[in-house]
Amino acid sequence: MPQRLFTASQVLPGPCGQRIPDGAVLVDDATITEIGTREAVERLAADDVVRQDFPGSTILPGLINCHVHLVFDPGQDPVAGVHDVSEADLLERMARHARQLLDAGVTTVRDLGDRDGLAIRLRDRVNAGELPGPRIVAAGPPITVPQGHCWFLGGEADGERELRDRVRRTAALGADLIKVMVSGGSITPNSPAMWASQFTPAELRTIVEEASAAGLPVAAHAHGTEAIAAAVDAGVTTIEHCTWLRDGGGGYDTRDDVAERMAGRGIHACVAWPPDWPGFLDRFGRERAALIIDRFRWMNRVGIPLIPGTDAGLGHSPFTEFAGALGLYEHVGFPRERIIEMATVVSAGALGLDGKTGRLATCHSADLLVVPGDPLTDLGVLGRQESLVVRGQTWKPAAASS
Repeated sequence: MPQRLFTASQVLPGPCGQRIPDGAVLVDDATITEIGTREAVERLAADDVVRQDFPGSTILPGLINCHVHLVFDPGQDPVAGVHDVSEADLLERMARHARQLLDAGVTTVRDLGDRDGLAIRLRDRVNAGELPGPRIVAAGPPITVPQGHCWFLGGEADGERELRDRVRRTAALGADLIKVMVSGGSITPNSPAMWASQFTPAELRTIVEEASAAGLPVAAHAHGTEAIAAAVDAGVTTIEHCTWLRDGGGGYDTRDDVAERMAGRGIHACVAWPPDWPGFLDRFGRERAALIIDRFRWMNRVGIPLIPGTDAGLGHSPFTEFAGALGLYEHVGFPRERIIEMATVVSAGALGLDGKTGRLATCHSADLLVVPGDPLTDLGVLGRQESLVVRGQTWKPAAASS
């Protein structure tokens, strides 16, 4: 494949403060070989280079969605929609969702819970070039207590021996990380409440210890403050949802001591809100919505690193949109350049992919998103891609091929 030269009115490499007016990116096969001003990069290109020019547009790294469930279909009953569906049908559904993520400008995604390791199998087929899709970081079936949150995905375990065995089995499937349901959740009938802890602190330490022995990070689903505290003390890598619910419900318990330990250890929080976050806030009512926004600002003020995700597949969170979800952080008060950095550079670091993707730099994967205009003045343009390159392969969105 000949070299390809992408030029645009500006290139945003990813980190805050980095901007290249009249910029260019040179790609050789699946790797970025040069980035800089158009004039400088043109001089380094081969004579037979294939050019793609995007005047009036911006080139930036492909986006990273840090929390999805490829196995779920938005709007369906998640239990029946997975438990009673054949493996072949589930894999076909997941492959469709992977294509929809590409349509949304997502070049890397972290799947945090599937049935029986199907996302791992999909990941391998995408990596082999058999199916189109983003880079998939897959957790396999999440660990939960018997009949606990998302038990129907196949990750039940009870007691230290079973927990160790469950981690080993998930690692043997080829998982990239371990997901554990530290607290209950809302989608599983008769499971513990969202604020209730499902595991003891000792059991969580066992899970993290066994995962560490396998070289795997741990993502902890935790809504309750006590669950968050136990997960932080156990040494997990990320906290999913990180809602800070008071024990027994009915409010929030934002504990500075826990948040400061979390920030000091570099444990990332992925609140995983959908693209329709304004509707989500409206359903809580004005008073509680204000408390939620204050909680986000508090986490930021304390120094907890935040990464964006959408929980795509659940409720009304589709795979077809990611840019809209980033608007939540603009509403909270984050600068646009920082939001872009969070959805690229910071997310790549949190997922263990720093040095591979998440920024436009030499020797990094050729994961490029081209959008019209300037996302530093209008974040919404991130949802209107003009071109997408995933590991060197150009993706043609469904809308453009119809």
